[in-house]
Amino acid sequence: MDLAAIRAYTAAAQQAAGVSPSTNNAAELAKTEGGDFGDMVMNAVQSVQETLSQSEQLSAQAATGQAELVDVVTAVAAAEVQLESVVAVRDQVIRAYQEILRMPI
Repeated sequence: MDLAAIRAYTAAAQQAAGVSPSTNNAAELAKTEGGDFGDMVMNAVQSVQETLSQSEQLSAQAATGQAELVDVVTAVAAAEVQLESVVAVRDQVIRAYQEILRMPI
């Protein structure tokens, strides 16, 4: 899945759920372009953690009848998409590292 499509889906899902996006994607991109890869990964993990926390809060609100089920499902789906993206990047980094280890010296 294309990264732009994932970001668009996440933003739409958060907006539909009434959850304010944790960070502005354009601002986050500008911030990470000047930084190193570790900072970019850390920002992505923090963003996923915040989204997961927001979806958990909506789930708790739905259990008490304070939130709609549709909002909860949308927030959980957005968190799932973000988490899958981070896991995919992690897998690619591990594969690249393993490929480097296999290179002859």
